[in-house]
Amino acid sequence: MTHILVTNDDGILAPGIIQLAKSLTQLGKVTVLAPDKNWSVSGHKKTLHKPLRVRRVDLIDGVEAFSSDGAPSDCVAIALLGFIEEKIDLVVSGINPNANIGNDVTYSGTVTAAFEAAISGLPAVAFSLDSPENYGGNLNYSTAGDIAITTCQHLINYGLPPKTILSVNVPYLNKEEIKGFQITRQGLRLYRDALVIRDDPRGVPYYWIGGEFPHGVPESGTDYGALKEGFVSITPLQLDMTAYSLFEYLNQWKW
Repeated sequence: MTHILVTNDDGILAPGIIQLAKSLTQLGKVTVLAPDKNWSVSGHKKTLHKPLRVRRVDLIDGVEAFSSDGAPSDCVAIALLGFIEEKIDLVVSGINPNANIGNDVTYSGTVTAAFEAAISGLPAVAFSLDSPENYGGNLNYSTAGDIAITTCQHLINYGLPPKTILSVNVPYLNKEEIKGFQITRQGLRLYRDALVIRDDPRGVPYYWIGGEFPHGVPESGTDYGALKEGFVSITPLQLDMTAYSLFEYLNQWKW
């Protein structure tokens, strides 16, 4: 039986991870190990200078679940380094409530949790939902859960090359409205960050990185373009970030 480790960056009680764990029980045994708080936009963090705590959590009937005070990548590392004694075959992260497109993947705790699995040689996938900007109600993760079943079944059947992961972004649509799947490249994310400067009650200034919700360029063949066209975006990512195209240029420098 396939053994799937599920994690996220939104915390153990986030509705996205609950949907993901429930959905993936259709494919095999699911074990959850996720942060005990929200670690969104945490990047690829590894805790080396303080102890980490893990505790059992009642999450879903029939699914063993644990939370840790570490980051998402810590949770994966803890599991793969021996806390979970049974062999793990696949690591799945999500479901993030917002899309992770373009340069988001360098910030995303959801995506970097999957990268932590790839470092250990396991296939991994990160799922994100392209929910509407400033959505006020409870998000519906059921379509993304169905997409996770399909995607993970393909991963189990076909596998991935070493040191690679999949970043899957799902449009916020009903399942019957989704047009299909597209294999995409990273698109251009447009950030609209702004620095907010205020004084605390003692008159000491503090700084808050704020701004409007980011957008993207809806170019065909990209993650953002696929989402805007109603397709599930599947972007293969790799740990090797070497810019091979710069080799010839850099070798022209007078070293």
